[in-house]
Amino acid sequence: MMRWFLVFAITLLSSGTSQAQKVFSVEYESRADVKVFVVDYESRADLLVYKEEYESRANGNEGHWFFVEYESRADKKIYFVDYESRADVKIFFVDYESRAGWRNKEKIHFFF
Repeated sequence: MMRWFLVFAITLLSSGTSQAQKVFSVEYESRADVKVFVVDYESRADLLVYKEEYESRANGNEGHWFFVEYESRADKKIYFVDYESRADVKIFFVDYESRAGWRNKEKIHFFF
């Protein structure tokens, strides 16, 4: 089972397809693809997120997010949970685009 997962993960990572990170914040947890929690400290985050001003700049799976206005335009629907223990991924919003990226690559599959 673990071997199959590793083969699948390697295939995904090396496929060369880049998913734009256009996200939509849903109102209900049951509608979300990923549950996220915003941590207070960068060191506690799985992913450092930079909010892009333009949709065209939000590409790849490197923490550059663009929040779309309509659910149908999103690549991922996220729900902000109130408790860290309920989250799939812990995020921290950064002020500089160069700071964005994964700190815990074990969680990267949530955004493919």
